[in-house]
Amino acid sequence: MEYFRFDGYRLAYTVHGQGSRTTVLLPGLLLSQKMQTPLAGDLAAHGNRVVTLDFLGHGASDRPDDMGLYSMPEFARQTVALLDHLGLEQAVVGGTSLGANVTLEVAAVAPERLRGMIIEMPVLDKAIPACGAAFTPLLFALTYGEPVMKALALGARAVPRQVVPFLAELVLDWVGQEPGPSGAVLQGILFGRTAPDRAMRESFQAPALVIGHPRDPLHPFSDADMLAAELPNGRLIDANSIIELRVSPERLTRKIAGFVEECWGGAKASRRRARTANA
Repeated sequence: MEYFRFDGYRLAYTVHGQGSRTTVLLPGLLLSQKMQTPLAGDLAAHGNRVVTLDFLGHGASDRPDDMGLYSMPEFARQTVALLDHLGLEQAVVGGTSLGANVTLEVAAVAPERLRGMIIEMPVLDKAIPACGAAFTPLLFALTYGEPVMKALALGARAVPRQVVPFLAELVLDWVGQEPGPSGAVLQGILFGRTAPDRAMRESFQAPALVIGHPRDPLHPFSDADMLAAELPNGRLIDANSIIELRVSPERLTRKIAGFVEECWGGAKASRRRARTANA
């Protein structure tokens, strides 16, 4: 894990693999870059350099207790700052849930830096009721139930990570965070804009791979379907479940790796993929 400075704060990132083609993977809300480690490793095995990032308030990055520092546009600025720090003119940028929406914000503020977008579980129009129902009680608990949440965090940190499955490890890491900064992150997200508006999304020209999941009210498939139709160069992949990419990733990873290759290979890669599909 390495670090760079952004507006006086320290942000953590990890480089997987090597090469001239870089993909940046962004985590979900209050989750660390660890959630993207398996996908990063798989893409690196396909010859890509992959960088995972912890936003401010997430993972190993600094966690100030100030809601004004947290928003989708601010996380997009941090992502572009990572590209600057690494000396990258362009990268494929992608993420899950929060990371998916931040990817859209990067397309809004710095479209010239995007070689392509991987957007898993976007949170758009149809997700608003479920997000309100889920995050309002959580924000209340983090803000007004801080002693209880601190006790839960201590218990979660005491569990040995080597004895639990990967998904359980992610949950324990999430619960094990100090509640104050996590509450500030939620407040900042809820009081800021969720994503660029539809008219803006329809102007994004970067190739986009949109991954939607069934039976997920926080990330309804209808949002992914709508987004893929809005983006001029968008395409949609149906995941079998919300956890397919985490527990049985081979099918989706193959499609993601092919998309990344296409983003860097241009028209020649597109023709090769078309010939393969028709063979």
